[in-house]
Amino acid sequence: MKAHDALYIDGAWRPAASAETLAVLNPVDEQVVGHVPAGGAEDVDAAVRAARAALPGWAATPPAERAAYLGAIRDGLRERAAEIAATVTAELGAPAKIADLVHTRLPIAVADSYAELAATHSFEEKVGNSVVYSEPVGVVGAITPWNYPLHQIVAKVAPALAAGCTVVVKPAEDTPLTAQLFAEIVDAAGLPAGVFNLVTGLGPVAGQALAEHAGVDLVSFTGSTAVGRRIGAVAGGAVKRVALELGGKSANVILPSADLAKAVSVGIANVMANSGQTCSAWTRMLVPAARYEEAVALAAEAAAKYVPGERLGPLVSARQQERVRGYIEKGVEEGARLVAGGAEAPLETGYYVSPTVFADVTPGMTIAQEEIFGPVVSILRYEDEADALAIANGTPYGLGGAVWGEPEEAVAFARRLDTGQVDINGGRFNPLAPFGGYKQSGVGRELGAHGLAEYLQTKSLQF
Repeated sequence: MKAHDALYIDGAWRPAASAETLAVLNPVDEQVVGHVPAGGAEDVDAAVRAARAALPGWAATPPAERAAYLGAIRDGLRERAAEIAATVTAELGAPAKIADLVHTRLPIAVADSYAELAATHSFEEKVGNSVVYSEPVGVVGAITPWNYPLHQIVAKVAPALAAGCTVVVKPAEDTPLTAQLFAEIVDAAGLPAGVFNLVTGLGPVAGQALAEHAGVDLVSFTGSTAVGRRIGAVAGGAVKRVALELGGKSANVILPSADLAKAVSVGIANVMANSGQTCSAWTRMLVPAARYEEAVALAAEAAAKYVPGERLGPLVSARQQERVRGYIEKGVEEGARLVAGGAEAPLETGYYVSPTVFADVTPGMTIAQEEIFGPVVSILRYEDEADALAIANGTPYGLGGAVWGEPEEAVAFARRLDTGQVDINGGRFNPLAPFGGYKQSGVGRELGAHGLAEYLQTKSLQF
């Protein structure tokens, strides 16, 4: 797609207050693929005002009509699927297969689920002598990340619209072209002016202005825990609702009864997908001491299949590449054993990092505690189940995880993990199940009925 030199506000593409623009780079060849406006506080204010003006009419729109609009958005996503995949590849560097299967099909499934939920959800219930209504929370400020540029927008916008909220989206500055393409699809779906608005710009400028705006009733943010803390503090001061989907350091726990080869292979694939740029990636592999070296050898073998530039895409930016290489160097400095990959750039051009596997990682090491956001796996040994549980729960995060083993045993272990979701023996991602974290991995849930609830507030009428 061709980049828009405008913002989408109040149902139309209009110029930003400033002539400043942001360059969008292709992380594969480091070439500029487009420019978008660097929106600022004035643009955010215009978008929020448009959303607030549109709120009464949209909130009063019958749920079945809101569902029909969401169905039109879903159909638009389907019709332009090839273009979406190509755009994600151009600005994120995702290999074509991942761009199609994950970055394009998943948002379509999520949009479809909310088209159905909007039509079937009960927005009122009788409780004793009361009627309890679920009403839209109001104007939503959605600040989205670059790692899943369309999915993260749809996962916020679809439930917000289903609930009767109006929305202002500030997409990540690294991947704004996908967001503009989504705005085109929303425009073609014919939503009333002001219901959906898009302001491109820098996080510390446009994002901060949106989070702080008095006209925003709920801030939904996906990104780093550090930025999430700042947004939470601002929202708390204003007594404003937040939904925060933040970092992770998920454990892939391989119990003694597990199929070791499968658990290791799927575990490596989980991290290498999207080049490790997934908040819930299973970046810590926990293996029983008796089978440790066998698992290390299997992991190194599996990682070798992810050839940079072929099966493994680049990281999103030079800044991100340097950050991940710094973590790999830190792992070596702290005494972890490098069994695959390393900090050296595998290709001369593009923001690539080699698929990297560390052995002899101890729970206190930096690479076992901090979110790296790259294709790096740390393998830790444990002595018994209690040790495995302590290691798995021993980080500030609690977003995702996996357990492999005899089913009943695996479920029992998973129930004791301090984390928002756990995949048992390779269980598939479910777009209807709530996604979100414990501890510093966030506040609130996305997807399905739980995701819809984030955008609703309750009113009781007593008779």
